[in-house]
Amino acid sequence: MTTIDAGVAQLVELHVANVVVAGSSPVSRSVHEESPVRPCGPTGFFASIIASRFMNKKLIAKSQNHFGSTVPGLPFLSYPGALLFAVFLVGCGAGSGEPEHTIIPLPASVEWTVADTFHFTEETRILFDSTDTEAERIGEFLSGLIGNSTETMPAVEAYSTDVADGGIYLTREGASSSLGSEGYELTVTGSQVIVRAMEPAGLFYGVQTIRHLLPPVVEYTAAYPRPLFLPGVHITDQPRFQWRGTMLDVARHFLPLHDVKRFIDLAALYKLNRLHLHLSDDQGWRVEIPGWPNLTEHGGSTEVGGGVGGYYSTDEYTELVEYAQERFVTVVPEIDMPGHTNAALASYAEFNCDGIARDLYIGTNVGFSTLCVDKDITYEFLDDVIREISSRTPGPYFHVGGDEVEELSEEEYITFIERMQSIVNSHGKRMIGWDEIALADLQVGSVVQLWRPYWPSDETEDMDSAQAALRVEFEAGILRAVDAGATVVLSPADRLYLDMKYDTSTVLGLTWAGIPDERGSYDWKISDKFSSLPEGAIAGVEAPLWSETLGTLEDFEYMAFPRLAGVAELGWTSASLREWEEYRMRLGAQSARWTVLGLNFRRSPLIPWEVGPSEH
Repeated sequence: MTTIDAGVAQLVELHVANVVVAGSSPVSRSVHEESPVRPCGPTGFFASIIASRFMNKKLIAKSQNHFGSTVPGLPFLSYPGALLFAVFLVGCGAGSGEPEHTIIPLPASVEWTVADTFHFTEETRILFDSTDTEAERIGEFLSGLIGNSTETMPAVEAYSTDVADGGIYLTREGASSSLGSEGYELTVTGSQVIVRAMEPAGLFYGVQTIRHLLPPVVEYTAAYPRPLFLPGVHITDQPRFQWRGTMLDVARHFLPLHDVKRFIDLAALYKLNRLHLHLSDDQGWRVEIPGWPNLTEHGGSTEVGGGVGGYYSTDEYTELVEYAQERFVTVVPEIDMPGHTNAALASYAEFNCDGIARDLYIGTNVGFSTLCVDKDITYEFLDDVIREISSRTPGPYFHVGGDEVEELSEEEYITFIERMQSIVNSHGKRMIGWDEIALADLQVGSVVQLWRPYWPSDETEDMDSAQAALRVEFEAGILRAVDAGATVVLSPADRLYLDMKYDTSTVLGLTWAGIPDERGSYDWKISDKFSSLPEGAIAGVEAPLWSETLGTLEDFEYMAFPRLAGVAELGWTSASLREWEEYRMRLGAQSARWTVLGLNFRRSPLIPWEVGPSEH
């Protein structure tokens, strides 16, 4: 038995007895019974239909890549699928208070058509407009989600005449301009499914919503229950902000390529569209730069605590960027400068003002390192770095860091940042940096990433005069940058830093910015916290995940989830639609999908999880 089979078997043991045996379970209801409410939301809806089809049916085993049938023309449920059937049933009880649906982030408009149900059959086709290669590619993604072999994956075909019954149509024809570049319209009827969007990104996000409407078991490639259904619905949706991101600190603890790809997939599931990669710091340099081999050979050879480190070759970095781009995630590369540079200072002596290479560093202190800003070699080197990375990164941004610089005067710092701005622009990119860069004269199009929790608030009145003045000065600096034409990405550490502990018992993480649990990171309004910041100046939100205390992908996942799902909704959904009590129900329903995906998420006591034991 595989690990995931064993895990799902445990779910059966934990939950099925209480759900299937109980006479009050909604699975005993006829799916043809007229009712204004779907049993247990979409989860119970799928459970009831599948139960009606498969109760008393013979179950047979299958290999991962072959479907058989006990009845001609009727797909079957395999043994692993029988175990995963529990995923449909968990949480379905009388008066369970299920959410209307389990889509995260919450769409702008959802209208159910109770009488309609779209049935996937062997004749189901995914259609695209003949000249739209992006729609074809997105269709292939959807086909691979629905099936797991040539025999079970719907054909992806160019649209010719009318959309036939049973078809799924991905089109940019006839889409409303109000959807913008990332919005979509999804219509599910009994005969067809249509996703309309202005741009490919919108089609992709429409498909991700279909993914959320499908049962979580589709994420498990070893077995699929048949048939699959989509409830009748009409969804119109578009994001609030253009920047909805997360950051991975691969400098302090390195993550190999396949781990970052998995994180990209998880981000795309929740319609996040920015992956900020922190590629260098005091503890390691993580990307190959032609002409400067010692950066990775020496500077990339360790990490916090003395591990072996690692780095991405130019080919691996290119592969990573392309992988993200295929999922409509823009990679934002960061080379932190002029501070947080000990790995570079250890690799090349000439970057130091005294000409002496520094020792490699495996601790977690900050502020002690800086490039020698008076040497020409420093700028020759940085020009090479920015050019090489920019040439492999199609996105419009280059992140220069700029935070926690303690070894330069303010004048030296400002001069350096403005010079970096010119170099970044010369390579066709827009500069982004941590909020300290607001000290410099920023050009139109630059981006300030606000991270320090210094914005004035009602609590400012209770602070001493020096602290209150610091906050007023901080606000004024950000607003001055906005007046100059910069935009702001919000990453307030007390709300969105994913490396902060969930509570005082959390083993991983830090506490310097606070202890934002799942509610703390979700249940706040940007317009309240940053009332003086114009809405039009806010590019969006990003949740950084620093890795001082994280060593493995499992650690990264645990600190990110479930909070990252809330950040995704914060960035996508209008503030007027978000409500904590309703959201926590949809969040709890994610546990079924996350369990099938093998995600190492925190089972917070604040959330009514459908699958898996609570930690408390």
